[in-house]
Amino acid sequence: MDAADELLQRVTPSALLILDGVIRSLNAAMATALGRPWEQCVGHGFVDLLSEDQRISAESLLAHGATTKTLAMRVLEFPGTGTASVVCLVEARPVTDPSSGERLVWLHSLDARHDLGGLLIPFQLAAKDAGLGLWMCSPDEHRVESLGGAPVLAALFPQASVPLSEVIRRVHPDDRRNVQRLVRSSAAQSPWIRSRFLTEPDGWRVLAGQTRRIQLGYGGPERVFAVIRDDTQSETHRQEMLAEVSAERERADGITAFSSALFTAATEQELQQVVLARLAAAVGGLGTLFAVVDDGRLRVSSDAGIPAWEADALHGLSLDEDRPLPCVIRTGQAQFFPNHEEFVRRWLHDDGLPLPRPVPGTALSIIPLSPVGDRPLGAWVVTYESERPPSSEKLAFMTALAELAGQALRRIRLQQAHVELSTALQESMLPTLPEHLPGLEIAARYQPSRDGLDIGGDWYDAFFLPDGAVALEIGDAQGHDVDAAVFMGQVRSSMRAIAAHEPEPGTVLTRTNELLVAMGAPRFASCTMLHLDPRDGQVIGTSAGHVPLLHARDDGSHTIRTLPAGPVLGVVPGAEYPEETFTLEEGTVLVMVTDGVVEGPRLPLEAGLERAGALAGRALQERLGVEATADRVLDAVAEVDHLDDVAVLVIRRA
Repeated sequence: MDAADELLQRVTPSALLILDGVIRSLNAAMATALGRPWEQCVGHGFVDLLSEDQRISAESLLAHGATTKTLAMRVLEFPGTGTASVVCLVEARPVTDPSSGERLVWLHSLDARHDLGGLLIPFQLAAKDAGLGLWMCSPDEHRVESLGGAPVLAALFPQASVPLSEVIRRVHPDDRRNVQRLVRSSAAQSPWIRSRFLTEPDGWRVLAGQTRRIQLGYGGPERVFAVIRDDTQSETHRQEMLAEVSAERERADGITAFSSALFTAATEQELQQVVLARLAAAVGGLGTLFAVVDDGRLRVSSDAGIPAWEADALHGLSLDEDRPLPCVIRTGQAQFFPNHEEFVRRWLHDDGLPLPRPVPGTALSIIPLSPVGDRPLGAWVVTYESERPPSSEKLAFMTALAELAGQALRRIRLQQAHVELSTALQESMLPTLPEHLPGLEIAARYQPSRDGLDIGGDWYDAFFLPDGAVALEIGDAQGHDVDAAVFMGQVRSSMRAIAAHEPEPGTVLTRTNELLVAMGAPRFASCTMLHLDPRDGQVIGTSAGHVPLLHARDDGSHTIRTLPAGPVLGVVPGAEYPEETFTLEEGTVLVMVTDGVVEGPRLPLEAGLERAGALAGRALQERLGVEATADRVLDAVAEVDHLDDVAVLVIRRA
């Protein structure tokens, strides 16, 4: 055995390195400390086998040992083979191989059993530099020992050693389980865990802790080290940021919902409800007042944040008045008053000034619904706490929102004019039923679309035929607009003209279909037509893709009669419409409806027909007339929840 081998005959870690730091040989204890088999260590750089945070110290130690004749010592942390790393006081000194004369560095661990505290000094210095506290825990002994570090954190426990139970007692009850799990962790290193910790002068503080398992010296005791970080300020800042982000998200969501509601408002009342219910909350205001112009005067309403009497003071005010609200609407230029004094200064010339005016402690903005140069539509007024007035960016954004509201108001008024025109057009096209039909009683009902924006193409008709019979029609032209109403009028007029010469229902529908196809009509229509002879009750009927008939009797019963049918009118060239003949007994009723009466999102067609038939049967059983029976059937529309227009035609043979 040569002298070099003797240097490795130690129970503590020992290795011989060539001058560039590569391991030439090592003992089993050093291989164990490095956490690798012997053969994976020889020929490798010693520094490369350590963790990155240990390499600078190791390089300094080796350089000193290779270039000086004096010994050098450093505390190094080795990976180890278990869950705990191994901390050793390591010496490096130059040696010469007697057999070859090669210069080497002898690296070996010193016995530190009598000064384990010396192994902790690098950890204490690193913790102090990083602003961390350093504690050592002995779970088996149930104690926690303060090792210093940052003075503020070291002062959490003035005593050098305290029972673990005392530490747990000062942790918030909701966080104690996490702390216990942290202390008892068997992992080499735990994640950072936050907990609330009670301190005598400061109350609750937010501390973050991370534990590591370390063996003090080769073969020495194993301990759990905890580094503690004070996150109180960062947590407070984080909570403030979260609250701010949450509030901003809530405001953004409110503004998004407000804008969406503006777009979907279908009437002026709905628009008013959107503004009064949402605006103040969306922009951080106290209250909202909403004014629109009607025939040169203001129609004013307010939410709960502005007393009703203030709105009443402005209601009916002329747009020509030299007052703040009419002036803003008339000029299209917004005005903002940061406080009551500013309002008085700018409008001091008029002591009888009507409201709105800000009360002391509030600010006020008046923003028009239409920009400069556009037709005056109205404005809204929002009040705020004067201590927290809106920023210039928020006022600019409110101006954009007000213009959106103005666009919605223009759209609603344009659509309302469109509806009124369309409804008048459609109603003018619906026929006046003959006042007297011998042997028959007849009633008709029409109800426009329930969404208030569109009209439809539903129609009914009843007229005498040259052969003494009565023609009865009900139909539905495609679409919900003025064009649909016009198309409906064309179909109804065509059927009347054809029936005057060829009264059979199948022929009338065939000729009407040929006419519409030849015209290249862009729409189509469904229809049912009956040829009814009041003298004997004989009915000849056919259908062009329309819903079935209802036949009700005075005993309360009813049947659904599906007529033979062809395709809807105006689509298929050369279509034919087969007929069916049946008898309408005296005292019984036929009910003709469009699909909006019996079909909708909440009701399939078959169920809707059954319900309408039952209503007609009960009305007949209760000896109600045709007018009341038509009302009963129309009442079913609300249950169907259909937005389409609807028509009902009730025929009773007397």
